[in-house]
Amino acid sequence: MERISKENYYLDIAQTVAARSTCLRRKFGAIIVSNDSIVSTGYNGAPRGRKNCSDLGTCMREELGIPRDERYEMCRSIHAEQNAIIAAAAHQMMGSTLYLACVDAPTGQLMGGTCCCQMCKRNVINAGIEKVVVRETPTEFTVYNVKDWIEDDDSLTGKFGY
Repeated sequence: MERISKENYYLDIAQTVAARSTCLRRKFGAIIVSNDSIVSTGYNGAPRGRKNCSDLGTCMREELGIPRDERYEMCRSIHAEQNAIIAAAAHQMMGSTLYLACVDAPTGQLMGGTCCCQMCKRNVINAGIEKVVVRETPTEFTVYNVKDWIEDDDSLTGKFGY
């Protein structure tokens, strides 16, 4: 029996965390790992005490036809990466790795080709996270070095989406 890679072990956990998401479009799960220990987890959902889109049965961004990675001020949710960062101590995130998985809410299918939005990239950079590992398929993933996000500042291009 072949042993699962450490990256896929953590991505499996991130994908399980995504099952807690309350988003009607895409369910994201994130975990932050430092020195081979899970520091925190997060999924996308409304701030504490507010109604979630899943409770309301509607998504404002969907109703307005807003494409992904645009106009997040219209979204009720805090992103998975942000919730994981909020839940972690600052000293634990320095040099850590964030693992991210996305599931299409309507179909329940794993979604590859995603990454952090520009807003979450800024949070990841400031948190001191070193790498982001994003699930593409049940066994494949993409590794992003956060220092590349600093050097190649996509917030200056005007290009949206991931």
